[in-house]
Amino acid sequence: MAEPLLSVSGLTKRFGAFVANSGIDFSVAPGEVHAVIGPNGAGKTTFIAQIAGDLAPSAGRIAFEGRDISALPPYRRAALGLARTFQITSVFRSFSALENVAIAAQALAGSSFGLWAPADAEAELNRRSREALELVGLAARAGEPCMALAHGEHRQLEIAMAFVNRPKLVLLDEPTAGMGPEESQQVLALLRRLKGGQGMILVEHDMEVVFAISDRVTVLVNGSVIASGRPDEIRGNPAVRAAYLGDA
Repeated sequence: MAEPLLSVSGLTKRFGAFVANSGIDFSVAPGEVHAVIGPNGAGKTTFIAQIAGDLAPSAGRIAFEGRDISALPPYRRAALGLARTFQITSVFRSFSALENVAIAAQALAGSSFGLWAPADAEAELNRRSREALELVGLAARAGEPCMALAHGEHRQLEIAMAFVNRPKLVLLDEPTAGMGPEESQQVLALLRRLKGGQGMILVEHDMEVVFAISDRVTVLVNGSVIASGRPDEIRGNPAVRAAYLGDA
């Protein structure tokens, strides 16, 4: 069996006496979509923050392509091929869509742009940024300021910003948050197009999206894993139904 792209073992995070994550084992294979679901307060955001490097684990190990990255800062993890989107949209609203993506590309490339130079000044970054916008369906909106984009388009833009550097693993934190059914379906269609080119960790409350796109699903409750398996296994798991899914 091929080595996992990401392997997490015994991951624990304590905030004083409160244990947000407890002994989590988790892995992602190359090209796999592995969803993390659970009720509010289950510890999903804390878990993702530790993988991204925004929080240091209290115990446990995080390995990326066999390398221990548990103590690496976020920018070092990004350089290895790990990208992230956020639950709350994070873009420069007065900048154009193209400029936002170019800034994301520039940050990892270590560009030599001057302090006041426009972010799309380098031809290669500009080309890659346009490719990323085309990938997510925003090529026609490249020159539009972000404040003119709809909420769903903001989420598409964030995905373009995550994918512009061709990561090996993307952490998608609530990509359909705040969306209506039509916008959620558009994001689902986008994720389907992107699937297979890189690993994805998907944190999501929309179960239609989760079960439509995921290869595996892990369920967190009170900071611990109560089940992990194929979507059909999770859907029919009595403990998961009792703790989260219900009878819907």
